[in-house]
Amino acid sequence: MLIEHAGKSPRIHESAWVAPNATVAGDVEIGPDARVLFGAVISADGGPVRVGSGCVIMENAVLRGTSKYSLIVGDRVLVGPHAYLSGCTVGDEAFLATGTAVFNGAQVGRRAEVRVNGVVHLKTVLPDEAVVPIGWVAVGDPASILPPGRHDEIWAIQEPLDFPQEVFGVDRSPEMMTEIMTRYARGLSRHSADRIVQP
Repeated sequence: MLIEHAGKSPRIHESAWVAPNATVAGDVEIGPDARVLFGAVISADGGPVRVGSGCVIMENAVLRGTSKYSLIVGDRVLVGPHAYLSGCTVGDEAFLATGTAVFNGAQVGRRAEVRVNGVVHLKTVLPDEAVVPIGWVAVGDPASILPPGRHDEIWAIQEPLDFPQEVFGVDRSPEMMTEIMTRYARGLSRHSADRIVQP
C-alpha cells in the first residue's frame, strides 16, 4: 500500500517490487531492482527515506525517517525480517540480519554485518566491514562492540549519548515518559491526514 503523508507520495522505481501488504508512506524513494517483502513498513515520519538499488527489505522490517535524521540505505543491502531502522545511514552491501536494530543518527559502514538480534545504538559509527555478533551491541563513535552481559560498559558509553534528549527532545527524569508520549502521540497524529494513493 502506498500512502501520501505530509503532502508527499512514495516514488518506486519501475523495476522495483513492493509486496501488496507492505506499507510505504510519505517521502520514500525505492531504487531500481529493490524488493520490499510482505508486511514491511517504510515510513517517512518527518524525514525522508531512501532505499538504494538491488536492496531486499524482508518481511515485517520497519524503516523510519525522522525529523532529525533521514534514513538512507545504500545499494545491495539486505534488511532482514523484523529488523528496525530509524533515522540511520547504512552503507552499500551491508547485511542486517533478522531482528537487528539500528537507531537514530547511527552509521553502518560498507559491507558491515549486524547479525541476528544485534544492535547499533544511537549515533554509533560502525566502520566498513565490521561485524556485530549475534545479540551483541555496537555503541559509540568509534563503535565499541560488546556482548549484552556487559551492561555497565555499554551504559557508560550510551548514557552520555542521551537517548531521550536526542530522539524526543526531553531531559532524562522520572517524569520523562509523560512528556515523551505526549510529544510522540502529537507528532504521529499527522498520519490522520494520510491518503492512500495505491492500495
